[in-house]
Amino acid sequence: MIQNVHEIGGWLVIFTNAAVGVWALLAHNIERLRGRAVWVAVVIAQALIVVQVLAGLVMQAEVGNLGGQHQLYGFATFVSVGAIYVYRNEMRDRPYLLYGLGSLWLMGLGIRAIFLVL
Repeated sequence: MIQNVHEIGGWLVIFTNAAVGVWALLAHNIERLRGRAVWVAVVIAQALIVVQVLAGLVMQAEVGNLGGQHQLYGFATFVSVGAIYVYRNEMRDRPYLLYGLGSLWLMGLGIRAIFLVL
């Protein structure tokens, strides 16, 4: 059960961060795409990462070792969410660019983590 949740969650992390990344990058240049909805989508996409990490920890406790590199990329994804948040003040004048590129980075880490276990 938890393995299915973790696998589906991985794909959700990838697709939501891809969509949010593209949306935020477009919003960086197209003002009418900006607004509260982008930030709600960012929060949802990044909250899915937290849920995914928790599911991975539960699965680790139940199933055992999944492989060090998979865990490394999961941890890097989790830490990257914090790093993106920390840089928000540095890029105060370009938040859509920060979260657009950051979300695409998170998507890439998710892709790498999934393909380590396939």
